[in-house]
Amino acid sequence: MNRGLRRLTAAGSALVCALASTVACSNDDTSEAPGAGAVRPGRFASADPGSVNTYWIKAPEGLVLVDTLRTPADARKAVARIRKTGEPVVAILLTHSHPDHVGGAGAFHQAFPHAPIHASRATDKVMREDRRGFYPLARSAHPGFPAELVHADRIFEDGAPLRVGGLRVETAQFAAGESDTATVYYRPATADLFSGDLAGREVTPALIEGNTCGWLRILTRLESRFPDARTMYPGHGVPGPAAALIDEQRRYLQRFRGLVRPAVGPDSPEGATVTPGEQKSITAELERAYPDHPPVADLPNLVRENIRAVGRELTAEGAARHDRC
Repeated sequence: MNRGLRRLTAAGSALVCALASTVACSNDDTSEAPGAGAVRPGRFASADPGSVNTYWIKAPEGLVLVDTLRTPADARKAVARIRKTGEPVVAILLTHSHPDHVGGAGAFHQAFPHAPIHASRATDKVMREDRRGFYPLARSAHPGFPAELVHADRIFEDGAPLRVGGLRVETAQFAAGESDTATVYYRPATADLFSGDLAGREVTPALIEGNTCGWLRILTRLESRFPDARTMYPGHGVPGPAAALIDEQRRYLQRFRGLVRPAVGPDSPEGATVTPGEQKSITAELERAYPDHPPVADLPNLVRENIRAVGRELTAEGAARHDRC
């Protein structure tokens, strides 16, 4: 069934459900019934620079949180907002291992000690090994980052569906993109997609891991895996239409690669080394194309480090003028 037909079918099913108020409709026997009065997820965004989101989903048994912010101080602010709902927190989900999404886990655990923290096996492994040394770096850059991390106590197999707080949640695992590994969470009953950092909205992303080609391929797979997703809840920036946010992220990565490629090509003054003049030119073009796009990390030199990382990536890919990504 093609994408358009699926959406038409879904729309028709929703209309039938709305008209037949005495009949409980659902996508399958294991998902909760969608309803016109479904509560949208709550959101807390920490302050810039490097604003990051945590979300809470209203579930039959309480609230399910997604991600835990950068620091315990940020997490405590979110806790105060969440407590105003009057609902218990019954589960916490982690999308990936980056410091700005896991640093507040300890404060959330202290506030909601009976809520298990869930992570995929791949995410838990990357967090415990920290081969890139991101957590010591985060501690040196931000005094509020915790000395010790709180890890997940519920590990699920990569891509396994979950039942949390009475909700049925689908998951998908992606590797070697924005981060070494990433989990997205999809709620079929509402078509909500919690994407972590795979797609942001009007923000300057972190490209420092140098996997923009893999990231672009992941975006294509993400579209294919969840073609009916309506609203995306990103790790940074405000929620919006899933297809639009994926397209926005794709265009940004393609433009960034296109700007950096000539700077590491054979005709560049210093070959594979991006010169200060080239870096200045690339930065100016990005600022012109993406004004007022705050950085996702509290690093004053994020764009410079992005340029360096993508330059190394493109050099390793070779001198092909046609971008295969």
